[in-house]
Amino acid sequence: MEVLKIATAGSVDDGKSTLIGRLLYDTKSLTTDKLEAIEKSSRKKGLDYLDFSLATDGLVAEREQGITIDVAHIYFSTKKKSYIIADTPGHVEYTRNMVTGASTSQVSIILIDARKGVIEQTQRHFFINNLLRLKEVVVAVNKMDLVNYSEDVFNEIVLDFKKIQGESEFQDQKVTFIPVSALWGENIAKASTNMEWYKGDTVLDHLENIKVEDFQNSTQARFPIQTVIRPKTEEHRDFRGYAGKLSGGNLKVGESVTVLPSLTSSKIKEIFFFDKKYESAKQGSSVTITLEDDINITRGDTLVKSEELPQSSKTLSSTICWMDSKPLVPGGKYIFQHNTNRILTKVDLIENMKIGNYKLGEVNSNLQLNQIGQVSLKLSKNIYADVYKSNPENGRFILIDPATNTTAGVGFIDSLNI
Repeated sequence: MEVLKIATAGSVDDGKSTLIGRLLYDTKSLTTDKLEAIEKSSRKKGLDYLDFSLATDGLVAEREQGITIDVAHIYFSTKKKSYIIADTPGHVEYTRNMVTGASTSQVSIILIDARKGVIEQTQRHFFINNLLRLKEVVVAVNKMDLVNYSEDVFNEIVLDFKKIQGESEFQDQKVTFIPVSALWGENIAKASTNMEWYKGDTVLDHLENIKVEDFQNSTQARFPIQTVIRPKTEEHRDFRGYAGKLSGGNLKVGESVTVLPSLTSSKIKEIFFFDKKYESAKQGSSVTITLEDDINITRGDTLVKSEELPQSSKTLSSTICWMDSKPLVPGGKYIFQHNTNRILTKVDLIENMKIGNYKLGEVNSNLQLNQIGQVSLKLSKNIYADVYKSNPENGRFILIDPATNTTAGVGFIDSLNI
């Protein structure tokens, strides 16, 4: 069964958690005890409706304030698909949480309060979706019941959103606009009788019709080695396998592969998934590969097809979202982790990020917590990588503070050999 990964975004009280809770309710994905807890809490609050936001807001602070703070991952299924939703916070101070949640998603649902329309946070959320190259965006104009289900209000919001969409340099993106009332379940899983002027799909129908295979960003296979498998048994004493998760394209038995960074070559002998052999492995598969030749391979190395070598570079330009309370400054030294490979790096230059006429804050030659900027890095040795827009899995990295061993920032490679 296909798995579709979704990230939500929206400003404070736009109804993200309510929309997700309604999806869970309408697809009968809420457990009996969870539904009873929602009913009890709603009655306690004196509400004449079910407060579905309680289905996702797990932290005490979230339930008390009615806001989302942390990233919550919600799972549900229909007969057609399985879904993983990252319910991300919309506040500026939680930008790092949104980037984290959206970085592994394929679809974004941006909520807009019909009473407020397109605001600065809407631009910020759309910018982050562009940064992460999400090809499918659903703009859910929520709380239509509070504007008397006005088609004119909806159309005005669509026009305003298309203005910021037109400023984006990433045009390989489909944006779908749906008027909804998450509270009353209108156009979420069932068509609204109050908005008969809208002839499109409901949110769920739209998600059901999305083809997951359309999100393949690259056909170039990248297989970072997680671990080398050497069983300590007499039966398998000569076995030497390389385990990892395949991204980009596919691999098959008999293909010539090159080991990076050593540039030694061999051919794929076997492909295992647990104890079963396969002739090929698809992108996204976690497998073990054996080679025809006994060559030196360790964790941190990468297998690629011999005719599809990535670029090699010691310098790069990147977009970084800063996640540490200690600012990123020129000259700062960090551990650069790219896939399973770790090397030292030094910050060279920090600049502002812009999308069209929208500047994502003023970075002033350094990056503060939750800020996003363009950063040039100098590495202690060459890496083999791709730019993020052509191969996301091989074009992203994290920066680790060597003093505290904490993840200080997440980055996306814009160009190599600068």
